[in-house]
Amino acid sequence: MTEQTLFIVKPDGVDRKLVGEIISRFEKRGFNIVKLRMFTFTKQMAEEFYSVHSSKPFFGELVSFITSGQVVAAVIEGNNAITTTRLMIGSTKSFEAAPGTIRGDIGLGISDNIIHASDSKESFEKEVAVVFK
Repeated sequence: MTEQTLFIVKPDGVDRKLVGEIISRFEKRGFNIVKLRMFTFTKQMAEEFYSVHSSKPFFGELVSFITSGQVVAAVIEGNNAITTTRLMIGSTKSFEAAPGTIRGDIGLGISDNIIHASDSKESFEKEVAVVFK
């Protein structure tokens, strides 16, 4: 089933010059890039983007980290894009992510885990509306 999803290379990935490597992994997997944007999240954008986590104790840390530098957002399209992308990025905690996944290979921690990806069609629709206004 062809579908779209969103991934964002976080500030740590941009700072470490890993954008090309990350995009290359998705292209090699057969995904097409539909939209691509480099920008810095404003606090308001970040709070809207992560609103699902607003009541959680780590919300402030999420907002602070994602606004700390430039990010690269991409909408990709292909077969089972959401599920495949989630498998490709690995567990949220980089130190628990399997080797071969993006976080398992190049992530350093929990917030500084290189990449965000939508976890459902609903999340994709909400997140892409914030990122590509």
